[in-house]
Amino acid sequence: MDLRQLSPSLAVSPQIQPSDVPSLAEAGFRVLVNNRPDQEVDAEVDHEAMKRAAEAAGMVYHYLPFVPGQITPQMITDFAEATSGQGPVIAYCRSGNRSTVLWALTQAGKRPEDEILQIAAEAGYDLTPVRPLLASLVSRRG
Repeated sequence: MDLRQLSPSLAVSPQIQPSDVPSLAEAGFRVLVNNRPDQEVDAEVDHEAMKRAAEAAGMVYHYLPFVPGQITPQMITDFAEATSGQGPVIAYCRSGNRSTVLWALTQAGKRPEDEILQIAAEAGYDLTPVRPLLASLVSRRG
């Protein structure tokens, strides 16, 4: 597994397998967030398979599919809720980028844009194209 820490309580990763989930739980993760739509994966890693694996490992599971180019305010809100207060979180998608984008958008107005982009870059994700959306969210949130 390729875990990339964005904050003390949130790591992102490329696609994981159900067999990875017990070790994630053993490592202290309590929440699993799946941002990969089922139409991108085979049945052995679809959201139902991942939900079963998470529940068997004692983890809370959230399925928040993120189709590229189809982000909504509700997705940002749902990701913020899924990643706050329930313990260390691992979020994944195909590469980890979409999960990182959602994290970045939840941070708009809480952290400076440059800091958000730097954290993402240090984790290996270039979110420069998301900067205008970050700025837009900051202006809306006041």
